[in-house]
Amino acid sequence: MAFMVKTMVGGQLKNLTGSLGGGEDKGDGDKSAAEAQGMSREEYEEYQKQLVEEKMERDAQFTQRKAERATLRSHFRDKYRLPKNETDESQIQMAGGDVELPRELAKMIEEDTEEEEEKASVLGQLASLPGLDIGSLKDKAQTTLGELKQSAEKCYIM
Repeated sequence: MAFMVKTMVGGQLKNLTGSLGGGEDKGDGDKSAAEAQGMSREEYEEYQKQLVEEKMERDAQFTQRKAERATLRSHFRDKYRLPKNETDESQIQMAGGDVELPRELAKMIEEDTEEEEEKASVLGQLASLPGLDIGSLKDKAQTTLGELKQSAEKCYIM
């Protein structure tokens, strides 16, 4: 009789101590984490999905910014005839290939280009000389041109 009681109670006692020992807790890892956050299991799963989506959005924005910077660097490499960089090209392709610069960066590049074109012109070079008045030079050139036109009108050969 003691044998029968021992087998009946002993088996149930092993099941009871086995579940207390953490044998089944491995399957409920999310539930305990959700309870630790003060959420139900469904809320916790939704929260995890939102975290994953936000991370994907941040990664996409980061990739886009990297591609924009690579586009800017490749633009300057083309402008100054420097060798191309493979990593910049791969970053541009990772972002989808055709990457446009942000308006602010494009505006800055345009202003730089205008300044360089202005400095490259003859008047830009003259303006950079110290002690030279561009206005007076312009006036003198216009008066000289006017005088040449008048003398050409008076000339009988032409």
